[in-house]
Amino acid sequence: MTESTATDSSATDGTGIGAGQAEELYAALSAGIDRELAGAVALRRELHAAPELGGAEYATAARVAAALGEPDAPVVADTGRVIRIGPAAGPTVVVRAELDALPVTEQSGVPWASRNAAMHACGHDVHLAALTALGRAARSLGPDLPTAMLALLQPREETFPSGARDIMTTGALAPHRPLAVIAAHLQHQLPAGTVGAAAGTVNASSDEFEITVTGLGGHAGYPHLARNPVPALCAAVVALQQVASRYADPTHAVVCSVGEIEGGRAANVVPETARARGSLRALDPADRPRLYDAVREIVTHTCRGYGCDGHVAITEGEPALINDPALAVASWPWARRAGFAIDDGFRSCGADDFSYFQTSARTLMLFVGTPDDLTLHHPRFLPPDEAVADVARAMLAGYIAALTRLSRPPAPARAPGPAADPRPRAPGPAADPRPRAPAPTPPPRPAADNSKKRRLPPSPGAMDA
Repeated sequence: MTESTATDSSATDGTGIGAGQAEELYAALSAGIDRELAGAVALRRELHAAPELGGAEYATAARVAAALGEPDAPVVADTGRVIRIGPAAGPTVVVRAELDALPVTEQSGVPWASRNAAMHACGHDVHLAALTALGRAARSLGPDLPTAMLALLQPREETFPSGARDIMTTGALAPHRPLAVIAAHLQHQLPAGTVGAAAGTVNASSDEFEITVTGLGGHAGYPHLARNPVPALCAAVVALQQVASRYADPTHAVVCSVGEIEGGRAANVVPETARARGSLRALDPADRPRLYDAVREIVTHTCRGYGCDGHVAITEGEPALINDPALAVASWPWARRAGFAIDDGFRSCGADDFSYFQTSARTLMLFVGTPDDLTLHHPRFLPPDEAVADVARAMLAGYIAALTRLSRPPAPARAPGPAADPRPRAPGPAADPRPRAPAPTPPPRPAADNSKKRRLPPSPGAMDA
């Protein structure tokens, strides 16, 4: 699809905008981002130095809300905030950034490294600073902003319970009538200057499992009088490597990874139990139940061969993340305008609870390349300050794309099929642009009582409101 085709829209319903207005709006917001970048970079460093874990992002949310000009912004999901920018009535385009850090001890060595035991090792500090630059640029337009932008400061992306799920089940976005939800995420697997904007499934579903193996404890010197759960658990973990190769279609991307094992506390004691925890990923929603059955079957029968009982508990996490095809394609010319190359085939078995938003609106996740050799979540992962501008311009591309497409009804959902080839391809039509059926809406959670949560005033520094 050419850029002219992707941006052409005859939207006249008061929601979407046409090509000429889109060009003017893009230019104005792009110039606004340029003006805000120095302050945004200073804010990024400030946030990076004082990270907060999921569920405790009070100061982070207060600081960013103040920088966006609304220190008393409404609270969502206990520690999140929503800041409406532009028209007070009518629909919105939501732009989301994540508040939480990871329980990682930073090893970057920069003067503005984390001062506590948490770290922004997934780029959330960059995402927040980028959203702040874009939001302030949008606010500077005043009445010239045609459709409201809703800056969503989302808590608990990295931990359970999911902040995105809580936002959706409590209906916190409903009064703002979201027509699209946009996000951008740094991605170390893409080169700097590239944006991944594939149509269809781009991230896997993510579920956790816990294995508990029960045997018979005893003395290490008398193994015949005990039933040791440790070798049973080890055998089960090795056998689980068959899940991807024997229980799933070889053309589908699935993952079964065990990341934690625990068993026993003394070298000369056979423990009664041993445990392991791991992750299941799938790009195709139809593969999830098969993975559950495979893990349970392998663990049960493997442990039985060692005279032990194996039990598996599965915690269902976020569904696969699906980019709206029309929205993804519409973002390409605007991303190119910002100087990005487009990778329309990038997919991964990473996961993001951003996928919960697709139950009520079109969604678009854009992946922004970095020059880092280290992976996300590494204790030395530190994108350069220039990444703030890159992410802000990717978010802008998504916002403008949404405005040019809002008057067009979404394509009907189709039954899920095999996941597309995850290998990057040259820009062109996506392998299969049909949307996959999203997972069922999760059951409602009780609304949180935010009256007891403390609110911290914004700290002095860059980008004060």
